[in-house]
Amino acid sequence: KLIGGWFFFFGCAVSCSRLPWEVREREVLCNLLPCFVSLQEHAYPADELMPLTCRGRVRGQEPSRGDVDDALGKFSLTLIDTLDTLVVLNKTKEFEEAVKKVIKDVNLDNDIVVSVFETNIRVLGGLLGGHSVAIMLKEKGEYMQWYNGELLHMAKELGYKLLPAFNTTSGLPYPRVNLKFGVRHPEARTGTETDTCTACAGTLILEFAALSRFTGTSIFEEYARKALDFIWEKRQRSSNLVGVTINIHTGDWVRKDSGVGAGIDSYYEYLLKAYVLLGDDSFLERFNTHYDAIMRYISQPPLLLDVHIHKPMLNARTWMDSLLAFFPGLQVLKGDIRPAIETHEMLYQVIKKHNFLPEAFTTDFRVHWAQHPLRPEFAESTYFLYKATGDPYYLEVGKTLIENLNKYARVPCGFAAMKDVRTGSHEDRMDSFFLAEMFKYLYLLFADKEDMIFDIEDYIFTTEAHLLPLWLSTTNQTISKKNTTTEYTELDDSNFDWTCPNTQILFPNDPMFAQSIREPLKNVVDKSCPRGISRAEESLGSGPKPPLRARDFMASNPEHLEILKKMGVSLIHLKDGRVQLVQHAVQAASSLDAEDGLRFMQEMIELSSQQQKEQQLPPRAVQIVSHPFFGRVVLTAGPAQFGMDLSKHKTRGFVATIKPYNGCSEITNPEAVKEKIALMQRGQCMFAEKARNIQKAGAIGGIVIDDNEGSSSDTAPLFQMAGDGKNTDDITIPMLFLFNKEGNIILDAIREYEAVEVLLSDKAKDRDLEMENMDQKLSENDSQKQNSEEATAASQDVGAVSEEPEEGENSDVTDADSLSPAHADSDSISISNQDSYVPGTDEARAPEPACTQGDNQPQEQKTETESNSKVNWDNKVQPMESILADWNEDIEAFEMMEKDEL
Repeated sequence: KLIGGWFFFFGCAVSCSRLPWEVREREVLCNLLPCFVSLQEHAYPADELMPLTCRGRVRGQEPSRGDVDDALGKFSLTLIDTLDTLVVLNKTKEFEEAVKKVIKDVNLDNDIVVSVFETNIRVLGGLLGGHSVAIMLKEKGEYMQWYNGELLHMAKELGYKLLPAFNTTSGLPYPRVNLKFGVRHPEARTGTETDTCTACAGTLILEFAALSRFTGTSIFEEYARKALDFIWEKRQRSSNLVGVTINIHTGDWVRKDSGVGAGIDSYYEYLLKAYVLLGDDSFLERFNTHYDAIMRYISQPPLLLDVHIHKPMLNARTWMDSLLAFFPGLQVLKGDIRPAIETHEMLYQVIKKHNFLPEAFTTDFRVHWAQHPLRPEFAESTYFLYKATGDPYYLEVGKTLIENLNKYARVPCGFAAMKDVRTGSHEDRMDSFFLAEMFKYLYLLFADKEDMIFDIEDYIFTTEAHLLPLWLSTTNQTISKKNTTTEYTELDDSNFDWTCPNTQILFPNDPMFAQSIREPLKNVVDKSCPRGISRAEESLGSGPKPPLRARDFMASNPEHLEILKKMGVSLIHLKDGRVQLVQHAVQAASSLDAEDGLRFMQEMIELSSQQQKEQQLPPRAVQIVSHPFFGRVVLTAGPAQFGMDLSKHKTRGFVATIKPYNGCSEITNPEAVKEKIALMQRGQCMFAEKARNIQKAGAIGGIVIDDNEGSSSDTAPLFQMAGDGKNTDDITIPMLFLFNKEGNIILDAIREYEAVEVLLSDKAKDRDLEMENMDQKLSENDSQKQNSEEATAASQDVGAVSEEPEEGENSDVTDADSLSPAHADSDSISISNQDSYVPGTDEARAPEPACTQGDNQPQEQKTETESNSKVNWDNKVQPMESILADWNEDIEAFEMMEKDEL
C-alpha cells in the first residue's frame, strides 16, 4: 500500500496482462500489488509506516526497539529506499514526483545516531539507485528531463557524513555515526564502541565505489577497500573463515563462530558482486577462497550450519537464521546451482510448514525464534533460481509467497510483520526493505521482458536490491584495478573460473534436472527428523565413533558409567533423585577420551536445554473476527496453566466487560457476560479466582488485561498465568492474558463498534471467504476507521505468573502479581575451572529430541554457560597443550553461542 509514505495509484493491467501464469494466479499477484491510494497523511515524512495503527514511525516518539531503530534517521527512509522500485514497476510519473519530494523535503543533517551499515545500504544505496534509473529515464527522453544529478549530490553529502566513522587505525568503521557531529565528538553520543559485525564493515564497497565512480571522488572507494582488505587479512588462515564480530581497533575476533547468515551474510555477497561491478580479480579470488571454506565446513546439504573458525569441524549451534536464505541466490550468481536448489527447497519446505520463514529454526525444522519481519531474502533466491533454470516450479513458489502475504500479513494500512509465525500474531512494523526488495523481486519473478521499460540485465542488485549500472566498471577508475590478494592459494576446483558465471551455459534450461535435485528433499521437513553427523564424526570417517552419545546415556547402566569414567566424567546422585555430571579432563584415560568427554558434555547441555523448552507452554492468539477487522488483527496472548487447552479446542464469541472489573468477587452483570468472553483487569486476586467467578456467571472464556499502563509484549516477555496452588480442574473455560497495549485495542474496538467478536486459539485462523468479500466491498467504500488496531506478538520466553493482591488487601495471598518469567524448574548449566557439570533430570535417561510435526512447538530456551580460560593439567599430558588451547577456545565459543542474538 505504501511507497515510502508517499502513496500512488498503481494500475495492475500492464504487468498482469502478460504474466506467464493462469488467470487466477495473475489476480493473486495483482492482489499483492494493490492499487495505491492517497494516504500520504498517515506516514510521510516519517521513516516507516506502522501498518496496524496507520501512522508513521518517528524515532523518539515510539518505544525504543534497540538496534532496530538505528536504521531510522528522520530522513524519510522508506521513500528513499523504494525510489527505484517505482521504476521497476513502470511507475515513472510517480517516480518523478517522489524524486522531487526527496530533493525538496529530506534533510541529511539531523542530530541523530544511525547505523553506518543500514544507512549505507538503504539510504546511500537508495539515492544511488534512484540516480541510476533517473539518468536512464532522462536519456530515453520522456521523463526526468529536468533532473540534474540532485540525488547524486545528496548521496555525496551523505557519503561525507559517513566518512568520520572510518577514523580508526584498522580502517574498519565504527558501527554508528551521528549525521551531524560524526563520532567521538562531545555531542556525537557515539564513537566509544569497540566491536562491529563483519557484514557491517564488509558491506560498503558497492555503494562507496559507485559513489566514487559517479562523482570522480576516489576517497569513498578507498575507505571501503581498506575495510575489506583488513577483514581479509584477519581471516582465520587455516580455515579461511571469518567470525561474526570483530574489534575495530585491534582486529581480534570477538565472536569466533562463522556462517553465511546474520552478521556475515552480505560480506560474502559484496566480494562477488564487487568483482562483477568493478572488474577487480582480487575480489573474485577472495570470494572463491571463502566459498571453498563455506562448502567444505559450513555446507551440510541441505543445511548451512555455523562452525567455529579455529576448529571448523565443530558446529557452533544447532539452528539456522533466516538471513541465510539469500545464499542460494548468491550461489546462482557464482554458478553453483545444485546446492542452491537443495538449500532453497529445504527453506521452502520450512515456509510451507509455518507459512513464513521463522527468524530462526532448528536442524529438525522447529521454530527457534518465531518472528518474521517480512524479510525478502527467500524471494530474492527464488527469483535468481527462476532466472537460472527457467523452471516454472519457482513461479509456484512465488505464488505461495504472495498468497501467504495477502492471507496472513496484509492489514488495513499495508503489510504487518509477523511477531509469531505459530500464532499468526502481528507486529506494528513494516520495514523499508519490504517495499525495496520483496515487492521488486516478486514483481520481477513474474514479469516478462515486455513489462520492463529498461533491461534489468544492465544492472547489478545491491544487498538492498538497489540498481547500480554495470558500466561503472569502466568509469572514473581512480583506484588501481588490480588489488593483489596476499597469500592466495590456487584452488583445485573447476567451478572457480575467472569469469562472471553464465548460468545459461553452466545450467541449461532443463526443469527436470532441477526437479531431480529437489525430489529427495520434498519431505525433509514433514516426514523426517534429520540428525546431521557432527563434523568430528565425519572427520573420523569409518574409524572409531565416540563411545557414548548423550542421547543414549542411562545412569543405571554400569557399562555407561565405566565409559564416563574413562572420559573423565563422574556422576553425582542428588538428594532429589536427579543426577549431576561433572567432567575433570585431567582424569580422562587419554587425550582422545578427554575430547570425547567434552563432546559428551556439550551434547548433554543441548539435551538439557531442550528439556527446558518442552516444559513451556506456547503463546496463544486473540483474533478479532468481527466487522471491520475480519481476522486481520491478531494479538499475542499469554496462556494459562489451567482451564481449556486451546491447542485442542477453540473458543469464539463476543466480548463483554464485567463488573466489578477486577473479577475478584461475584459478577454483578451476569446477563451481559453470559455466553460471552469476559474482559477483566489484572490485580487484587489470583487468576484462578477470576476464572471461577466469570465461569459461574456463564462466561465461555476470559481475557485478563494488564493494569500496568503502557505495558506491551513489544517490550516485555510474555508469561503464563499460574494457578492458585489448589486443584484447578473445576475451571473448564479458556483464560488468556493480554498486556495493557494489546488489551486497549479490544477496549477501543468496543467503544467504536460495540459488538466485537474474537477467537481464542493457539494460532490465528484463516479469514472466512465471506468475510474477505465483505471486507473488499467495505474497503472500496471506506475503511479508515481502524486507526486503533495494533498487534503485538510473542516474546521468546513464556513464563509463569501469579496474580497478587494490592498492598493492604488480602494479605494472606502470596506470590502476588509477580511477572518474572519462570524457567520450568530447570537448573542452570555451567562449565567452570576444569570441571564441567550438567544437572540431571527427574528421569534417569536423557530423552532424545522428538521430531514434531505441530506448529505450536515451544521455543528453545537459552542455557547459561560459564567458563574460565585455564585448566590445570598433569605433567603426563604435556603433549595435550595444543589441544587444551583448542578446548578453551571451544568452551569460550560455546559460551558466546549460548548468549548470542540475531
